[in-house]
Amino acid sequence: MANSGDNIKAQNANWQFKGEMVEHFEDHVSKSVPLYLEGHKLIENLSDYFIKDDSFCYELGSSTGTLLQKIAKRNAFRDAQFIGIEIEEDMVNKANSLYKSPNLSFISDDINSVTFEKSDMIIAYYTIQFIHPKQRQQLFDKIYKSLNWGGAFILYEKVRANDARFQDIMTNLYTEYKLDKGYSADEIISKTKSLKGVLEPFSTEGNLDLLKRAGFVDIMSIQKYMNFEGFLAIK
Repeated sequence: MANSGDNIKAQNANWQFKGEMVEHFEDHVSKSVPLYLEGHKLIENLSDYFIKDDSFCYELGSSTGTLLQKIAKRNAFRDAQFIGIEIEEDMVNKANSLYKSPNLSFISDDINSVTFEKSDMIIAYYTIQFIHPKQRQQLFDKIYKSLNWGGAFILYEKVRANDARFQDIMTNLYTEYKLDKGYSADEIISKTKSLKGVLEPFSTEGNLDLLKRAGFVDIMSIQKYMNFEGFLAIK
């Protein structure tokens, strides 16, 4: 195994969200994803428009629970339920040990097979990019059907550029970003190799196509920095 930074070891083409890396996950992701915490704050603020009494709010791929806990805390005065779904038990155990609240729960399950309650807000914060492309449309379809009318799907993804020239520019800019954050060249290469076949980003247009085919008409880009983008889609 090679060091991918922040004391995280990873194998070639085998990045995993479990084991020892769980303890370092939040530090690593907040450093390596531009505007990561700013995205949290934006989604917190957006929840004001969609969470009501009796609402269900899901985060798909809730990792250690940081984002969903912030949203649940902001809406603690409401009679709403906030449910994080995460396939990795190590992440779920960490989230449940950190955050305990009657309106907040984290469960270990596969977002492709779990059944959602009718909900007013569903969040996928840098999660869908790790779902196999052949399963994504079916998942988007299920999200759309599970939302109440007027409910929101908030999608954040790493995105590919729309042609080779722009992709080269974005790749180089992101490499410089990680170097500026203190990662070594070896750590950056190790992380890139470990994500082969695991992280499969679509372009902005590719994500929009998934949303539109699912049934979404009202879609807006709400945050964009280099090759990282957030979308708000309202049913």
